[in-house]
Amino acid sequence: MSNLALLSSLVSLMRNGSTAEQNQDGRGLPVSRIETIADGTINIKKVRYVELSNSEIKHWQLLPGDILLSHINSVEHIGKSAIYSGLPEKLIHGMNLLLLRPDTSRVIPEYLHFGLRSSQVRSYIRARCKRAVNQASINQKELGAIEIPIPPITQQIAVVDILSRAEGIVKLRREAQKKAAEIIPALFIDMFGDPATNPKGWPVIPLGELLSEPPILGTMIKPSADSGRWLDLRVANIQGGQLTLVDKKWLDLPEDQIARFALCDGDIVLARAIGSLDHLGKAVVVHPGNEEWTFDSHLMRIRLDQSRLLPEVLKGFLESSGGREAFLKHTRRSAVQFNINGKEIRKISIPLPPISRQSLYLERVQAIASVLAQQSTATEKSQATFDALLAGFFQ
Repeated sequence: MSNLALLSSLVSLMRNGSTAEQNQDGRGLPVSRIETIADGTINIKKVRYVELSNSEIKHWQLLPGDILLSHINSVEHIGKSAIYSGLPEKLIHGMNLLLLRPDTSRVIPEYLHFGLRSSQVRSYIRARCKRAVNQASINQKELGAIEIPIPPITQQIAVVDILSRAEGIVKLRREAQKKAAEIIPALFIDMFGDPATNPKGWPVIPLGELLSEPPILGTMIKPSADSGRWLDLRVANIQGGQLTLVDKKWLDLPEDQIARFALCDGDIVLARAIGSLDHLGKAVVVHPGNEEWTFDSHLMRIRLDQSRLLPEVLKGFLESSGGREAFLKHTRRSAVQFNINGKEIRKISIPLPPISRQSLYLERVQAIASVLAQQSTATEKSQATFDALLAGFFQ
């Protein structure tokens, strides 16, 4: 049975980073930022640089095994951490990240890092952080009071080995999933050519001529996480070109609005008003079947004449570099967000392949999607296994 130990007793050093002025043009040594550890690793593409004296370098330079923890961040991301393994060779500890230097006579760094990533510790941090507008923080005293199970070093090594193997499987699954997802964009270009140059010479048609009805902006009715008859799709439900329903919200549509705001199989919902240009225009093809789905005002519904243009082909067009370029030409920027309206989107010119070739593309996309679904299920299972192991070792 493991004894519980305070985090403060497991580290030889806990402190904030250097406040020296940072630059982005490579002068000096790389320095960590909140973004550096956003994905749970040390991302050397997300550093800045700082010029320090030799004595300052010695004071602020990270050592292999040091752990960086985000103690000032949004509530969602506070408590994220990463362990420094020695790459880049020299990395300076920057401000807004806490350094935890494990006392290796009591705990091995990798074991402590897994403990900090556990749901128990993350929940502790979220429960005790001080919340302000768009930001949360937790002080060193509160962090130091975290209790972590500490078995003998030999058992810590065994735990790290088990968790590292389980996490390695998750990473391999995600890499395979990512590679499979890259097949569809390549297939689009192979079958239809780059929309920017239209090398296959397809007739170019305004999108407005390929619709079965005008584009519709979504409902303004505020959804609820707890009640309502209709599933309300939002921008948050479109992730990586896929529909994700992890975060569901609901509403009740008045009878006289159902015809206007209901979604049908083959409809495209597209992000049409959002603060990020990168996310403007992200779209999915929906298939609600017999379920009752609607969509909110930040989305636009596009309903195509599918005898001329299939929705999966339009989605592929929007996700291609040439199609994206054509789409952005018709967007606008206001003081707070990027927009496109129904009139503007109808002006987008689209190379139109024969429907027979579109149908062949759809068959191949569906086959790839089946593989992706299997890989997604396998990834979810491996992630659930890792999460269960992590929670079990640190409960």
